[in-house]
Amino acid sequence: MENSVIEAAPVILTEGAVKEIKRLMDAPDFDASQHLRLGVKGGGCSGLSYMLGFDQKEANDREFEVEGIPCIINKAHEIYLAGMEVDWSEGLNNRGFTFSNPNASSTCGCGTSFAV
Repeated sequence: MENSVIEAAPVILTEGAVKEIKRLMDAPDFDASQHLRLGVKGGGCSGLSYMLGFDQKEANDREFEVEGIPCIINKAHEIYLAGMEVDWSEGLNNRGFTFSNPNASSTCGCGTSFAV
């Protein structure tokens, strides 16, 4: 009998984020072959910006699941995102996904840009 190794997800999705992502996935026109992609790209006020959206899996992606949500992350981005928490905010001044990243040495006021 083989022991299976369960890897921890590299990022955390809060209950609010999971609820909103599942709401988006339940839309009638949602392409069920897509995964939730978490990543980074150059730019933004602090040097790097977060990416969050639905995409197809690519060869250099690591697959994982959070609360039944199929997720992917480019293996090269894990160093920037390991331990990051994604939340959903519905406040009066801020509605959308928010990112709390323990790897960021600085962040900017917009909450979507950071430096390492």
